Amino acid sequence: MATTPAGGAQPPVIRMHRAARVEDALHEIVERRLRNRGWQPVITAYTGYGAPGWARVMARVVLTRGQHKSKRLEKVRGWRSFTTSPVNGAVVRIQVGDSITETRTDRSGYVDCRVKGDLEPGWGRVRLFTDGAAPAEAPIRVVDPECRFGLISDIDDTVMVTALPRPLLAAWNTFVLDEHARMAVPGMAVLYERLITANAGAPVFYLSTGAWNVAPTLSRFLSRHLYPAGPLLLTDWGPTPDRWFRSGQEHKRTTLQRLSQEFPKIRWLLIGDDGQHDQEIYSEFAHAHPDNVAAVAIRRLSPTQAVLAGAVPGPAGTPEAVGSGGKTWFSAPDGAGLWSLLRDTDVV
Repeated sequence: MATTPAGGAQPPVIRMHRAARVEDALHEIVERRLRNRGWQPVITAYTGYGAPGWARVMARVVLTRGQHKSKRLEKVRGWRSFTTSPVNGAVVRIQVGDSITETRTDRSGYVDCRVKGDLEPGWGRVRLFTDGAAPAEAPIRVVDPECRFGLISDIDDTVMVTALPRPLLAAWNTFVLDEHARMAVPGMAVLYERLITANAGAPVFYLSTGAWNVAPTLSRFLSRHLYPAGPLLLTDWGPTPDRWFRSGQEHKRTTLQRLSQEFPKIRWLLIGDDGQHDQEIYSEFAHAHPDNVAAVAIRRLSPTQAVLAGAVPGPAGTPEAVGSGGKTWFSAPDGAGLWSLLRDTDVV
């Protein structure tokens, strides 16, 4: 999802990668044919975040059959969530209180815009409008300026068992199954709730390399398993203006860097797993931004899960806490084990 500056300004024009040009041409043909058949735009709003005075608003505009759409789109699952047609260049108006900001969707139909507006700490809402579509509301997690602690959590194999990146199983989980068929990692929801209870007002951000298309599915999963509500920070699959595919690792690095700039006084508990690149990415961030990291908590995969995830199985045994880069790293196979390590520390 590319960021579009507020006020309708567009980023500089660059020569597009061939794959991106082909994708754009296909989208244009599909969009024209669907509009000729009476399909209309609909706004899918994602949970954003901000602080008093500003908000980051994220949404997407796609085409669908008729105006009784939003409930239907929220229930779309599996491969169907990847068959929507984006609306490129649609004018979107974002209302925060009495303030209205106008921007445009990017080539994949996304809006990612930082806007001004008065919002109180806690949960707020902004309204989005575009021609031909019903208005939509986006929840906004407004972080209190006095907040000094927050959680940044991976999703795959950290809160949800998905066995990524094993190609066939990953494709099955993403394109076929719905959230009812996914398993929660034992004890993680309880761990997060205890951490939030011990640090009143602490925000929770869910950072993943997953595609925005599955955001409704992930949101329902997190809610059903009683994880604290928080913004999903996902990415957009497919060609970029300068390469064939987006880099999930770069997405995580860039997002961590952005959050450290937006909330410089918050010390984050970074939570991930040892099945992919979380340890490497978190270590880099902790070294570069030691004042923004309270600790790192790693969910250790079982030998079987590690093999499925394409990782080398780690040593089995009891939970452990080790030092790395001047920060304490906690490692355990589930939420209960991590809590037993965290509860008597200054992190909590």
